[in-house]
Amino acid sequence: MSYGENKSINNALNRSYALLDNTLNSDTFYELRKQILLDDESLTENEKSEAIRIITKIYDYAKLLFNEGTKRICENCSQECLAITYCEYCVRNYLKANFSNWTSGNVIIDNLIQECQMKTINPDLIPEWIPYNNLQNIEYLTKGGFSEIYTAAWINGAYYEWDSEGQKLKRLRETGLVQAVILKKLENVENANQNWIEEAKSHLNISNKWGEIVQCYGLTQDPSNGDYMLVMNKMNIDLRKYLQQNHNQLTWKERIQIVTYITLALQRIHEENAIHRDLHSGNILFKNRFSISDLGFCGPADKPLKSIYGNLPYIAPEVIIGKEQTFKSDIYSIAILMWEISSGQPPFIDCEHDYDLAMNIVNGIRPKIVPGTPLEYKNLMKQCWDADPSKRPDINTLDNKMREINLFYQSKSNESLTQPEENNNFEMENYTNSSKLFTSKLHQFDNLPKPRNATEEEQEAFHSNKSYNNFHIPNNIDDFDKLSSKKNSTSKMSRLFKVSSKRLSNIFKRSSKNDTQNDYKIGAMQQQTMNHHIKDNDEDEAHNNPNLHSEEQDELELPEDI
Repeated sequence: MSYGENKSINNALNRSYALLDNTLNSDTFYELRKQILLDDESLTENEKSEAIRIITKIYDYAKLLFNEGTKRICENCSQECLAITYCEYCVRNYLKANFSNWTSGNVIIDNLIQECQMKTINPDLIPEWIPYNNLQNIEYLTKGGFSEIYTAAWINGAYYEWDSEGQKLKRLRETGLVQAVILKKLENVENANQNWIEEAKSHLNISNKWGEIVQCYGLTQDPSNGDYMLVMNKMNIDLRKYLQQNHNQLTWKERIQIVTYITLALQRIHEENAIHRDLHSGNILFKNRFSISDLGFCGPADKPLKSIYGNLPYIAPEVIIGKEQTFKSDIYSIAILMWEISSGQPPFIDCEHDYDLAMNIVNGIRPKIVPGTPLEYKNLMKQCWDADPSKRPDINTLDNKMREINLFYQSKSNESLTQPEENNNFEMENYTNSSKLFTSKLHQFDNLPKPRNATEEEQEAFHSNKSYNNFHIPNNIDDFDKLSSKKNSTSKMSRLFKVSSKRLSNIFKRSSKNDTQNDYKIGAMQQQTMNHHIKDNDEDEAHNNPNLHSEEQDELELPEDI
């Protein structure tokens, strides 16, 4: 795992983790690890201080996240606080005292942001109102669904740490860096109903809590036209483009790794009792790892009654016929993403997103499974796209199963998983000119039958002339019936101290059947603790400040041979 550019610190942190028993409670684990670092003769005094700063940041975030651990009396406000490097009450009081110094001009928006700020758990995870004049170099990027997307430079940048001496929050600008962000225009906010407001609140809270959700820094408003915009973390590429560029080089090991990241992200959302409602490969974004975007802000704020919003191939059949979106409709979308990751192509690429496609989906037609798809992966995918929502797994079951599959693959060497030459020569279907099919939009369909599963004969008849019928990714590894894992229990907070995709198999081997969710999730928590200290400049090069460097920069990326 990499905690920055200093190899001595990296090695010392890894050693300190390896020497300790993960079943220790978090307070004991932290204190023992700190002592190991202080006694490490390979480190200079400055390096020891930096190493301890890193583990303390993780420790603080975990305590606030789980609302547990040893408390202390804040020397400033006299409240019992959990954090060591800051006081969560002082941070919230600072934000509250600043309420009178800003306004969006919209009471609903003001209340939304203020309520989210009062739930702040970390100084670099604070949604806020961002004055438009603080954004420069605004350039149009693309249009997705009902939203125009722009890139910009946020001059002041986000808050990144608490100054205990000055009793104030410090901004990224003080480090000399300029933050690159994405602006997403929101349509018809003035007409937003209460459901939209609640989803907006959910998105701001969740994205500033979990590292698997693309962080939303807050909102702004273009004074020239009154349009509100989300200000979001700038990512590198979406899953659709990633697959288009890398599909022929991806092994099954890497494909399954991607799906595992996505299921973990969706688990975070569902754990917060939220539904995404518009999962597709255009809002699965990559930057060091895959994250989910657009939670809670999908579609127009004033969506008409009896209409549905989304990217049709990813919409669950029960939603197409007019039923409410549920956790299980998100699971259906995951199944379609699993197929897209296995095939490298968007689903139903040669079909118009119209009534005919809707009728086919409701009647059980699904994308043709790629020959060579691993058996366990295929069966899980089919279960997730079953026409009956009650037969689909919940997110915990899906996540556990995907990590079992992932464990099996991560235990294999990259050499044994190299794609055969014939697959590397496969030419992807050219779909770059069909972008109109890849965005979410409003749909309204009438007189559709009750969803059902199609027979194999019906599936074969539909796919007999489709362009991907002869596509093949050979299954070059053993049967998944060989899956196994060693079992051990680990305290959920101590596990936050370390994770590495290069050592995922070791993590899984420590996990117990009933507590497997926590082991793989460690990385996201560490990422959320540290990754907001990497703030991009215009060239995405702001990675050289050791005080801002994310320990997740290298540890949660896909395998190095992608």
